[in-house]
Amino acid sequence: MKTISILGSTGSIGRQTLAVVESLPDRFGIAALAAGRNLETLIPQILRHKPELVSVADEKLAAELTRRLREKNLSPLPAIHYGPEGMLAVATHPKAEIVVSAAVGVVGLEATYEAVKLGRTVALSNKEVLVAAGELVMAAAKKSGRELLPVDSEHNAVHQCLRASGPANANPNSGTLHPDVRRLILTASGGPFRKTPLKDLATVTTEQALAHPNWRMGNRITIDSATMMNKGFEVIEARWLFDVRPDQIDVVIHPQSTIHSMVEFIDGSVIAQLGPTDMRMPIQYALSYPERIATNELALDWSKLRRLDFEKISTRRFPCLALARQAMKKGGAHPCALNAADEIAVAAFLEHHLPFLGIPEVIEAVLARTPRTKFSTMSDVLAADAEARRIAHEEVKRLAAPTVTV
Repeated sequence: MKTISILGSTGSIGRQTLAVVESLPDRFGIAALAAGRNLETLIPQILRHKPELVSVADEKLAAELTRRLREKNLSPLPAIHYGPEGMLAVATHPKAEIVVSAAVGVVGLEATYEAVKLGRTVALSNKEVLVAAGELVMAAAKKSGRELLPVDSEHNAVHQCLRASGPANANPNSGTLHPDVRRLILTASGGPFRKTPLKDLATVTTEQALAHPNWRMGNRITIDSATMMNKGFEVIEARWLFDVRPDQIDVVIHPQSTIHSMVEFIDGSVIAQLGPTDMRMPIQYALSYPERIATNELALDWSKLRRLDFEKISTRRFPCLALARQAMKKGGAHPCALNAADEIAVAAFLEHHLPFLGIPEVIEAVLARTPRTKFSTMSDVLAADAEARRIAHEEVKRLAAPTVTV
């Protein structure tokens, strides 16, 4: 029995993690849950899994949660915390052997970092952790001697490919380069606008951008898939997770999303990881690692696998991917600013304050105003994040302002 804490239990990954736990009750139990403001989803999770500790966004919600759990006659009540301190309490719960980092945004950054420093096994889904603070987090992981286990399907696939290649690559983020690896190849579905004429991207609606052809995800990651920024983030994450050079990471469009990633070796051989488009599979792999647990529920239907297509990525269509590579090359505060600017720009687009093509425009402007600085502490990361958000709000306001003609 492994005991788990979840940061972001009411989000997509958090809910699917709990589905995996429920399917394997003899293997996994829940120690603590951290959520935001969604009590309607959180309360049934508490009643079902009976965590010892729960955290929500603020003090008012904590009081409301306490009242509603008492009305349900739950006994004993879990310890109820709130805010950043509550998130930290969940991540460092003494019984949590595994911490699933699935909170959206930088809200889970500090808590995940502390879990890594304590030597907890971290199943990582939160992109911001490595995009904003990859160097600090990986240094802490190497010092604690524990591996970060990627939950994202692409990185999870790379992890499996490296593991399958033999002992030389068995511990992907051990702190040593992989002598047999030529490159990592991440796959991208291409999102909803893979074939859309470039001239029509200027009038894309939020409804169109949220209509992902293969995956059902949260709003921000779905928009990031439409702009290909999610692949930019994944390139940065892969650089840290697998200790490879930036030029060893490629991305190709694979519309079927059947091959999740590939690893090419120095002799030209390629190992690919295939699977159904179901996030429960990489989640279960991360939770059970290094063991594999049998499941009859998740399987690839080979009778429907008629073709596997691959396409090059156009940076004219997807400028966000090029911006991510530029930020990675500059390093320091730039990847952190990239993430912060994207979050603000995507939110503005979803709220109809910014056109679709305004997203990369805001990000580019923020990166141009970001100084070359190197992080020494997590406080440095959070300060750079806050400054990038401030600049991003200015850029959104500038782009949203009506044009005055004389």
